Amino acid sequence: MNKIARLGTLAAAALLLNGAQAATETINYTDFSSTTGLQINGDAAQNGSKLTLTPADYYKGGSAFSTDTVTLTADASFSSFFSFEILNRGGLGNGADGLVFTLQTTANNVGGNGGGLGYYGLANSVGIEFDTYDNGETGASNHVGIDVNGSMNSVATTTELTPDFDNGETWYAWVDYNGATQNLEVRWSQTITRPTAAGLAATVDLPTILGSQDVFAGFTAGTGGGYGEHNILSWAFVNEYREGGVIPGVPEPGTWALMLGGLGLMAAAARRRR
Repeated sequence: MNKIARLGTLAAAALLLNGAQAATETINYTDFSSTTGLQINGDAAQNGSKLTLTPADYYKGGSAFSTDTVTLTADASFSSFFSFEILNRGGLGNGADGLVFTLQTTANNVGGNGGGLGYYGLANSVGIEFDTYDNGETGASNHVGIDVNGSMNSVATTTELTPDFDNGETWYAWVDYNGATQNLEVRWSQTITRPTAAGLAATVDLPTILGSQDVFAGFTAGTGGGYGEHNILSWAFVNEYREGGVIPGVPEPGTWALMLGGLGLMAAAARRRR
């Protein structure tokens, strides 16, 4: 069953087992046959088992963020994995514009469409863009960039990549931030095997950029004179750095121990949420 797994409800059990260790919160969608726990904005929509951020049409913008904020650690560490596809490209440049994995603290909304990728203008944010059209920022029509504070002028970017992200195939992506080193790493592949080396990395002072430990996590996308159907297929997120990355539907061994140790408290918390 697809759902947001809020292990933060086991905070009391965590304290019993691990002293003052911060509560772990995870988001875990093996697909999007249920979008419970997400706020869907703009032109985004649930599409069977997919989360469609934009249809294949001109000048659309959409986003989907966690309904509730996720509390990051003091150094803002996190790890995330998602899979996506971009279908039915057409229009100007035979496809545009791309999608962005986003953490932001301001509001659960959507930014500018077209070259803004649904991310433009989102203050106190970090975004990892998978861009499929050259709007003049990088000179590369198919690239990955690290964006901050709603700006499309990436603080780090790749050169032209092949094959295109909007080739209609499934892509897999990993985004990991180690708050202890302030290193933000991005990996992508057309197989589920996580690459050993990061495809893009940068030193980013994420606590200062976000200005808060409480973030909305999610995705944005936009189309303009060119278009594509931007779909998220699966997603996992945890509010701590995992050196080996995360995979949806696979709890960490420590998570299982926490769940077993706090079984009674979990049931009580679930009753309170009803």
